Amino acid sequence: MLNGKTILVTGGTGSFGHKFLEMLLERYEPHRVIIYSRDEFKQHLMKTKYQDKLDLSRVRFFIGDVRDKDRLMRAFDRVDYVIHAAAMKQVPTCEYNPFEAIKTNIHGAQNVIDAAIDRGVKKVIALSTDKAVNPINLYGGTKLVSDKLFISANAYSKVSGTKFSVVRYGNVAGSRGSVIPVFADLIQHGAKELPITDSRMTRFWITLKQGVELVFKALEESKGGETYISKIPSFYITDLAKAMLPEGGIREIGIREGEKLHEVMVTKDDSYLTYEYDRHYIIYPHFDWWKFDESKVGDGKKVVDGFEYNSGTNKQWLSVEEIREELKGLEEH
Repeated sequence: MLNGKTILVTGGTGSFGHKFLEMLLERYEPHRVIIYSRDEFKQHLMKTKYQDKLDLSRVRFFIGDVRDKDRLMRAFDRVDYVIHAAAMKQVPTCEYNPFEAIKTNIHGAQNVIDAAIDRGVKKVIALSTDKAVNPINLYGGTKLVSDKLFISANAYSKVSGTKFSVVRYGNVAGSRGSVIPVFADLIQHGAKELPITDSRMTRFWITLKQGVELVFKALEESKGGETYISKIPSFYITDLAKAMLPEGGIREIGIREGEKLHEVMVTKDDSYLTYEYDRHYIIYPHFDWWKFDESKVGDGKKVVDGFEYNSGTNKQWLSVEEIREELKGLEEH
């Protein structure tokens, strides 16, 4: 599917971009991969990290910001597929700099859409977050709008044929946005207890590899308008702390501003157009212009009305020992 194609990743120097580049070059032979980001130092670090591990002759590092539509137009020239991973993601930063978050996460999303349609990109996969579902902070609010923009963009791309879809997951295990590096740093510095915001808190467990696999699936199968969500286990934050510091204590510090007790990936209101597959769910769009028919869902089975995919009510859970084994897997990679 991706052999001989040109793929561009916005925000490509982040955790996702690193894993995506590794798996892409191991599995396919693309014509060119463009890492598009605004930080020259992170691009330098990425080149250095992979120069002896991967064939970088196909990789181009392109300085640019998604806020800059003209630069996107230049970067998208003769690009087949775009993965939109660029975003302001830190909740406190977005709260303190609200319009900066809007300019990147909303205006930037619209710029990507316009450039993709005007340049005739075949398909765009935008990365989303659980925080876009029933948002309670500005980051989640901007990502909700971003998701809506990408889904609705399918109504405007009929001439170029560009297809837009969304892949949604929460904090990736071991990534810079997860609690695992925070706990690991505290343990390394001799901590005897770990801070937990609330002992009832749960999260979904997804690895970078699983996140990239879902993006590959969306690239291969999406027809435009779908939101893909992985079927993954849940865990208690307290169990993560026990897995990482077995003899240590836990100190409850109170839930932070903009933080939820549980992650929600599919709301009850979304259940009416959500279908379950072997390893994922798909929420299909609900618009007059999107003609729904059963042929579009393949072997998917509609979930029951009122279904909610919530980390607190999930059917699949990781035990402390299973979390410990998962953590070993992260260290090996």
